[in-house]
Amino acid sequence: MEDLKLIASRVKEALFKAGAKKAQYTVIQKETHEFNVDGGEFSLFRTLFDNSLNMTALVDNKKGEISINKFDEKAVAAAAENCIKSAESGIADPAYDIAPKQENKVFHDGAYQPDIDLFFERTKELMAHIKERHPKILMEQMIVQHRNRHELYQNTNGAEFERFMGYYYINLMFSAHEGETTTSFFGSGVQTTSLDRPFIELGCLEKDLSDAEASLTTVPSKGKFEGVMVLTPASTIEFLSSIMGNFLSNNAILEKTSIWLDKLGKLVADPRITISIKPWDDRIVCGERYTGDGFLSENYDVIKDGVLQSFMLNLYTSNKTGYERAKTSAADLVIEGGDTPYHEIIKGIKKGIIVGRFSGGQPSNNGDFSGVAKNSFLVENGEITGAVSETMINGNLAEMLNNLIAISSETVKDGASVLPYMAFDKIVISGKQAE
Repeated sequence: MEDLKLIASRVKEALFKAGAKKAQYTVIQKETHEFNVDGGEFSLFRTLFDNSLNMTALVDNKKGEISINKFDEKAVAAAAENCIKSAESGIADPAYDIAPKQENKVFHDGAYQPDIDLFFERTKELMAHIKERHPKILMEQMIVQHRNRHELYQNTNGAEFERFMGYYYINLMFSAHEGETTTSFFGSGVQTTSLDRPFIELGCLEKDLSDAEASLTTVPSKGKFEGVMVLTPASTIEFLSSIMGNFLSNNAILEKTSIWLDKLGKLVADPRITISIKPWDDRIVCGERYTGDGFLSENYDVIKDGVLQSFMLNLYTSNKTGYERAKTSAADLVIEGGDTPYHEIIKGIKKGIIVGRFSGGQPSNNGDFSGVAKNSFLVENGEITGAVSETMINGNLAEMLNNLIAISSETVKDGASVLPYMAFDKIVISGKQAE
């Protein structure tokens, strides 16, 4: 392992020599231990090493960026020169800047060194659990990794953050089979810093495997009706990503396409909804510690009790628009559980759909969305009647947030987020035989 501070010093010298006035740079070393399982059998164990160096330079209010994967003097010098050339060919904008000097920090997070023997045993145990409990599952691919990362951020204002982090990552890709009947592919994943529990107990792994088997038998969703859409934690991520992109992102605010542009401090959702970004939450595995702009990360609320608290803007967009910079650049999402058990939510639905995955195009600027409900189940008269296929759902993201029925008391913690099940009314659901 190379000395990252020595490399960073080399980068700083090269950037100034090339003509940078201000600059920031991140040096990263990664090590990944990986087991691969194909068709239910171990197919590969390998250790991967990866280096990366990211530079940003400002020259006369112009910005240049470059990334390379080598740390030697010749490669660093050439990259610095190319970074400056990139800046010089750009358009000047006084909104470009870097973070000011802050207190230097060193962070140690997660399981930096792996327990390979126990990791292997937990992986074998997971394979055995799947075979025993879910005999109809065909594991297309299982990737389990220990990811180790050492990184150093510096800028020419004197900010410096160093981080040592590591965690275990499990990713499954599978389908269910019975005779000639098969389901579409399902995916499920989780990350953890501990090997104390069987992997199948983490996140949504067990439930996703069960749902895949239940999807072997489908029921028709006939006609077109307005009903309730229950979002699983996995599909909640998909819908929240669209909401953030359409209404809160740098582009949406810069281009003034967000319908929430004048909604800061105002009610935009049901008062029971609070959406937070919490990199420091104990339930988030190795959350962000500093932003891509070089600021220390903080927990914050995007929406609190239905009221819009913050856009999700970087330093440039903040300087450009005058709106406050977001306190993180990551999406360590947390929505706390509500006061209604999941089974009670289902029991109260006359007609609706549980959406496991959404397949659709980018929603329009006003939030209208349309797509196919995948890995989904029909609910009628308070009961889950079966999996559905070829079923469309349509609605509007902004209106959806104001048509909340309930938030489940249960939450799913997969290491990357903490999310409940959420039920929304007035969603248009169209079956294959819809007129």
